[in-house]
Amino acid sequence: MTFAQIHGHDHQKNILRRALAGNRLAHAYLFEGPAGIGKRLMALALVRAIFCREGTGCGSCSSCRKVDHNNHPDLLTIAAEGNSIKIEQIRALQKELAYRPLEAPRKVCLIDGAEKLGASAGNALLKTLEEPSSQALLILLTPLPENLLITIRSRCQRLPFTRLPRTEIERVLREQLSLDEAQGHILAALSEGSFERALGRDRDLYLERRRDLLKALTALSAGSVAPTFDLARSLSEEKERLPDILEIFQAFYRDLLLLQHGSGEEELVNIDLREKLHRVAAREDSASLLRKLDALAGCRRQLARNVNRQLALEVLLLRLAA
Repeated sequence: MTFAQIHGHDHQKNILRRALAGNRLAHAYLFEGPAGIGKRLMALALVRAIFCREGTGCGSCSSCRKVDHNNHPDLLTIAAEGNSIKIEQIRALQKELAYRPLEAPRKVCLIDGAEKLGASAGNALLKTLEEPSSQALLILLTPLPENLLITIRSRCQRLPFTRLPRTEIERVLREQLSLDEAQGHILAALSEGSFERALGRDRDLYLERRRDLLKALTALSAGSVAPTFDLARSLSEEKERLPDILEIFQAFYRDLLLLQHGSGEEELVNIDLREKLHRVAAREDSASLLRKLDALAGCRRQLARNVNRQLALEVLLLRLAA
């Protein structure tokens, strides 16, 4: 993928293009911003432009094809093995960077999920950052730059990435996936600026299962505990998707709150459920909706601490049904 094929992030593209044209690339970059918004695509576009035999990231030459197939000998990638990036991985990288590049003008290493650098691995990487080689470029990618050592952050040129505007994502999704207006709106709103989420497995969850999940949620009542516990048990079995499901619930209650305050329907996420939104909003007040949004936030915090998932969901659903 070339710079031109990446949607949005024009400011970041211009910085990298100018650095390339003036032969003023930094020895290390820190691409920071939310997950799934294009940091890795931008890094690979930069690698292509550096390695390309035509100097354009053409996508046709052998160098570009090797980058696309992740088999270029001068492109190195590091990601967490288990829960962290180990010091052994950094030492192996340092050995590789000691050799001259085989085909490209320089070796490039992408460190994906750099926030997972352990303390010893981070300190080992510092040596490479403090004594940069003119034949090497490091690109660190992370959604959590605050988790990196301050000394690592200060030795990289930081390039912040922000979420793409909802309207831009909606336009691209409608063009590429042939979605109707409502589907494009919902998918863009729930993916929160991430094409990775909109185009990945979350697509079916947001467009198809969302209706069933909200139907089950709004059918709960304070006087009937059994269905509440059944739903909690069912949701607890979806560990990987649970954060996304809670986002769907949160978006639903946020829509209700917006209706309570007279906001326009264009600000809603669930625009295909207008009738349900108005019906539920009529029996709630702002205070109860705020309590439910607070219950959702509390459940997220508890799940992040690895509490009993089913118990946390039972408490949540009881509070949402109240």
